[in-house]
Amino acid sequence: MERPSIGEAGTIDPADAPGQEPLIVLDSVNKWFGDLHVLRDINLSVESGEVVVVIGPSGSGKSTLCRTINRLEPIDSGEIRFDGCPLPAEGRALARLRSEVGMVFQSFNLFAHKTVLDNVTLGPIKVRKEKPAVARDRAMDLLERVGIADQANKYPAQLSGGQQQRAAIARALAMQPKAMLFDEPTSALDPEMVGEVLEVMHSLAKDGMTMVVVTHEMGFARHAANRVIFMADGELVEQAPPEELFANPRSDRLKDFLSKVLTH
Repeated sequence: MERPSIGEAGTIDPADAPGQEPLIVLDSVNKWFGDLHVLRDINLSVESGEVVVVIGPSGSGKSTLCRTINRLEPIDSGEIRFDGCPLPAEGRALARLRSEVGMVFQSFNLFAHKTVLDNVTLGPIKVRKEKPAVARDRAMDLLERVGIADQANKYPAQLSGGQQQRAAIARALAMQPKAMLFDEPTSALDPEMVGEVLEVMHSLAKDGMTMVVVTHEMGFARHAANRVIFMADGELVEQAPPEELFANPRSDRLKDFLSKVLTH
């Protein structure tokens, strides 16, 4: 599956999706934690098949932004739409939405008392009511894809951090989501394990999965993103295709940020 072409401003060419609303739309979204204004009038759209990488300093609101898209964090004002529909507040409609938006966290959040295979099949069987044999076949295909099929019958504690995160990606994919959210997926990993997780994410990007990725991995942002967004102090400060954003940062805040993260 080919990804849509990217226009000069880092948006999808409208000719590729005539009359279609973007898959994810945030419209004037605000979020407070007490007195702290963590998301400030966020306007963002993500087209189907687009890979958007969000970068920025710690505390800039990146993870909160990611977590609002499947309502793990409720918002205080504005609207978020997914696949043309406003995010449901609760109940079955919210559960259905979450089954269509895969989420991969910094900590792997696998069930420690279940095998890797059981972790991956649980959602399809319980939520989507799939037959166990069907769920198992797809789970094994996905574990093969992420390179840990030989670990299927082990428990999470028996796996390395990189293997656990790849199992978490397979678990999210097992629900056949329309989009994937990644919230700092490599930041809890030892350096030698980061590459194996990024490789799986690169593969998803090439296959046309819609992805919103919060990360400190600038190499991934450069090579896998259609568009990179720089956040600071709860605002979307700057966004552009990666080659443009890294080569020609416009704002002083982005210039300062890149001078710190690209020096090594």
